[in-house]
Amino acid sequence: MPPPPRWPPPYKAAISFTMDNLGEAQDMLKGTWAGPVGTHPAVTDQLPRMLALLDEHRVRATYFAEAWSLGVYPDAVQALARAGHEVAWHGFQHEVWGGLGEEQERESFERSWEAAEAQGVRYVGFRPPGGVVNERSWGLLRERGVEYVSPLGEFGMGREGVVVLPFEWRAVDAFWYMEKFGGIRKEYGEREILLSPGEFKGWLMREIDETVKTGGFMSILFHPFLQTSEEKFEVMKAVLKRISEDGEIWVAPCKEVAEWVKGHPEGF
Repeated sequence: MPPPPRWPPPYKAAISFTMDNLGEAQDMLKGTWAGPVGTHPAVTDQLPRMLALLDEHRVRATYFAEAWSLGVYPDAVQALARAGHEVAWHGFQHEVWGGLGEEQERESFERSWEAAEAQGVRYVGFRPPGGVVNERSWGLLRERGVEYVSPLGEFGMGREGVVVLPFEWRAVDAFWYMEKFGGIRKEYGEREILLSPGEFKGWLMREIDETVKTGGFMSILFHPFLQTSEEKFEVMKAVLKRISEDGEIWVAPCKEVAEWVKGHPEGF
């Protein structure tokens, strides 16, 4: 007998298009936001363009949003839901997860779930800001009914029955576009200086091809606040066109990929 299909037939690979950081949550935490609350251009300007592109290519995405932002940008959250996108958890105010103490971590859970309930949001997935899941996080995630986590790491089943749908730094726009990632770029064998949208696009296209070849999973990550030029938007357009027109790629929000993995353990 042939082995069971790893992904829903006829697909050979799975890719989730994801977004992180909703508005000025992190800047408010750091005390660097100078504008009126609720007016961040990432939400008022860039996000509508991104949603239009997603709609044009019929791609449903996962937005990892800080819980603090849900009440500040309720219209954006509702627009995401109406368009069929998933709203997942990205901490309360983008606190670096790996640096939290036990009390701080529990407080983030509590405040985040209160904020989500107030806005009618049910969190199924979590991407820890900074990419690191603490040891105690697994039990807390399971207690809250979280089905998957998207950190740096390896794809598969994590602890407490939580699925791991990882990202890698080079699939993140910030890796290429932000100065503070110079050290990480060096670790990955790239130049420390800022890299171009064209270089990001080239790497993504090669990695998408490799993901199809190996039958793997890939999480692509764009931050709305970084889509500040037409050249950068062209990268997004090209990526969406590539993944949406390939009949071998299952393009789905993270929660649907996690559901499939949990329901078909024989394939993983």
